[in-house]
Amino acid sequence: MAACALRRGLLNSVSKYNKKHTQRILSVVDSSSSGVFELNRPRLPCRACGLAGGVQQRRFMSSRPEGKILETVGVFEAVKQHGKYETGQLFLHSVFGYRGIVLFPWHARLYDRDITPPMSDSKPEPPGAHGSKEVKGKTHTYYQVLIDTRDCPHISQRSQTEAVTFLANHDDSRALYAIPGLDYVSHEDILPYNSAEQAPIQHELFERFLLYNPAKSPPFTARDTLKAWQEKNHPWLELSDVHRETTENIRVTVIPFYMGMREAQNSHVYWWRYCIRLENMGNEVVQLRERHWRIFSLSGTLETVRGRGVVGREPVLSKEQPAFQYSSHVSLQAPSGHMWGTFRIERTDGSHFDVRIPPFSLESNKDDKAPPAGYTF
Repeated sequence: MAACALRRGLLNSVSKYNKKHTQRILSVVDSSSSGVFELNRPRLPCRACGLAGGVQQRRFMSSRPEGKILETVGVFEAVKQHGKYETGQLFLHSVFGYRGIVLFPWHARLYDRDITPPMSDSKPEPPGAHGSKEVKGKTHTYYQVLIDTRDCPHISQRSQTEAVTFLANHDDSRALYAIPGLDYVSHEDILPYNSAEQAPIQHELFERFLLYNPAKSPPFTARDTLKAWQEKNHPWLELSDVHRETTENIRVTVIPFYMGMREAQNSHVYWWRYCIRLENMGNEVVQLRERHWRIFSLSGTLETVRGRGVVGREPVLSKEQPAFQYSSHVSLQAPSGHMWGTFRIERTDGSHFDVRIPPFSLESNKDDKAPPAGYTF
């Protein structure tokens, strides 16, 4: 109830301030709470007080152990229904609540199995995959972004702070290195805001990649180092295909990335990483218990992988924390293949159901270049 009173107080103060429909983003520090970022969204009302974060009532809340402090982070801007956000756009992630800044956009093909397509411009099913319908791809905008490192410890809904991983450029074919605090964000997950600060995001790459320019809107421009880094690493950063499917109100989104090829014991090993998000689109509390993967290689092998949870976690998906996201890796001794499978989900009454993981291709059409050795400036 104290949290509800705090919410009401915030809404009243925002309403008094907001005579011209500009929204301050308020950072609330509360020593009695759990230390988790929460962003009020229109579909997530408080069960006790019934308040929903409408367009004119959204604000940013964070919890830290120093006691209650009210801070201004910035002012919300209008969400773009058309067009794209530019380099330097500040935003809050509408699902995970962290602060970030846009580096550059990606134009991906979204294959949404929840939409019945016409027969053209569709992707066929891989061998042995569940279902038989073809899926039409449509262009969708994603963004490469930096995450504010101050928010990373509080993102409890995902297994780790997102990082972009690369193959290490030496003889160990299994060695990976990561650049932490990078993420891929869908256009609809961006809640744009502006700030008067010259360095509103804390990340080691912020000042290396972006230059403050008050004459521009947004007031940050790409440095030559960002352009060079994007060009050099483009083959391993590129987001090209996104796959989505919903089963019993649980939506699974998969984004695969090709990482490169390594030679090991006189054979070629091809590597991919894939990012998966699970979202509970309903009201029922559920928990992920098991995973079941089928991995088909062009060499003709079909591998089955079963196990508890994902990345050592068995996440609960509820109305308050509806999403969980993680990344993993797979290798094949062939230049292409397919993956598909299911997640076993448990309801609160102990019953189970299987959620389909949409089938996706593993393609290695960029292996004519050497994977990067890291980022240097």
